[in-house]
Amino acid sequence: RTCMNDFLYYIAAFALVLGVLIVVHEFGHYLVARLAGVKVLRFSVGVGRSIWSRQFGRDGTEFSIGAFPLGGYVKMLDEREGTVLAAELHRCFSQKSVWRRMAIVAAGPAANLVLAMVLFWVLFWNGTDELKPILGKPVISSPADAAGVESGELVLRVAGNPVKTWQEMRWSLLRDAVGQDSVELEVINERNEVSVRHLDVRAAKVDGWQGDALEKLGLTFFRPRIPPIIGSVAKGSPAERAGIRQGDEISRINETALSTWPDVVQHVRNSPDTPIAFSLKRNGELLSVTVTPERIVEKGSAFGRIGAAVDESGLSLESLMVRVSYDPIIALQKAAHETWDKSVFSLVMIGKMLVGDISFRNISGPVTIADYAGRSAKLGLDYYLKFLALVSISLAVLNLLPVSILDGGHLLYYVLEIIRRKPLSDR
Repeated sequence: RTCMNDFLYYIAAFALVLGVLIVVHEFGHYLVARLAGVKVLRFSVGVGRSIWSRQFGRDGTEFSIGAFPLGGYVKMLDEREGTVLAAELHRCFSQKSVWRRMAIVAAGPAANLVLAMVLFWVLFWNGTDELKPILGKPVISSPADAAGVESGELVLRVAGNPVKTWQEMRWSLLRDAVGQDSVELEVINERNEVSVRHLDVRAAKVDGWQGDALEKLGLTFFRPRIPPIIGSVAKGSPAERAGIRQGDEISRINETALSTWPDVVQHVRNSPDTPIAFSLKRNGELLSVTVTPERIVEKGSAFGRIGAAVDESGLSLESLMVRVSYDPIIALQKAAHETWDKSVFSLVMIGKMLVGDISFRNISGPVTIADYAGRSAKLGLDYYLKFLALVSISLAVLNLLPVSILDGGHLLYYVLEIIRRKPLSDR
């Protein structure tokens, strides 16, 4: 049931992203076409057979929902596609000047860029609570380990650019790593000592940036010490059957001394259907119990679970968070810069893939997008809106590529028409 609920949740989050992006994109075409005096015959969200349609407006424009949601289109009056009454000939798309046709075609990607900028503006103005760029213990033998990164270091700058949040650090690192093999991280430790770490990013470039790029570099977020104290025990769980109670402190598992809750989680996850011995402290007494974690399978991987949760009553995350907000004008400037920066980066990434500098595994399909849509929605509205803005930028940039079936292909034809001073032949 849980897996099915998650699946439906992810599909709903993906459908909403896709629906918003398609509607905004096609509305850009529709609006500028109307402003340019072109008659719009159909506004379709989705392609294929229509499952719903209604006609509205003076022109009787048909608004339709197609059976397949991966796309949409705006159909305009055009004498090349059928007979047009002489009285309406001036409202044909093909009869408009090349500049007006270019404006209509470019309006779709432009609408997606405007949507991204508006979303970023709202987020920057409203403010968001974000994680500080505090580094945890690096993965052994990773690039971060080789660079000398230490647990608790706060990143101040990436390649000379100041960063305030974990996401800013991640983005700056990703952007600067595309064109170079090593990136400088300026950090300050808990003793207020400033250092520069030279991080080798070649491993991530070879394997592709898809997924968690920082993980490939051995960079992890700082995790405060969480004592291995039981906060709750699920009814009927292996932990309850073994006699584990709320408030118990786990000191050992299979004779291995433990000091943090993640150590407990790792032992349990690695032991599905395998009895493990717990040494507990309860009201000053030492107890021993044997627990057999139940086997859980998700996405083809098996792990153990005992049904016990950590005691979070004494945890405070305030020291790890920072509030980021700006006044409306500055927020608008930052939103415009963010949209431009990520648009240029998308083009750079596409170019790097075409020449073989980075892996084509960076291209994400519908399944990956649906996965990230669901994950971001679960994290909260701020993360979901950021994800929507990023995909909107990607859709705009993709549609501007000079490929015949995309908006960029048509724009290329019109540029050639301007140079030749006459349209290209249909052939």
